[in-house]
Amino acid sequence: MTYLHKDLTEKIIGAAMEVHKTLRNGFLESVYEEAMVIELDLQKIPFEKQKPVDVFYKGKLAKQFFCDFVVEGKVLVELKAIKRLSETENAQVLNYLKATGLSLALLINFGAPSLEFKRIINTY
Repeated sequence: MTYLHKDLTEKIIGAAMEVHKTLRNGFLESVYEEAMVIELDLQKIPFEKQKPVDVFYKGKLAKQFFCDFVVEGKVLVELKAIKRLSETENAQVLNYLKATGLSLALLINFGAPSLEFKRIINTY
């Protein structure tokens, strides 16, 4: 089975594993976000941090959110530092995908003893 942007997502997950291996769990999400900035830079993976996500209603801006990263303009990356991922986080990321028109996101959780990650595909 071939995954969408497989090589890129493997690089992103590898960077997250390096961050988790170094810091372990227990920090705030903002610490992991800054560590990911450093790790993505070290691995020369191009990204945009705190990328605006605009939600329009009938042609008017209804709300603006910020996703943690968009990597190479292809993969949205949302970080969490919680005990376990739930449908709430999945729904948030799916909504970001719908709003951006991107097809793929990685939801990464640093809060568990082992790094958790999910590939989320926009099917709309």
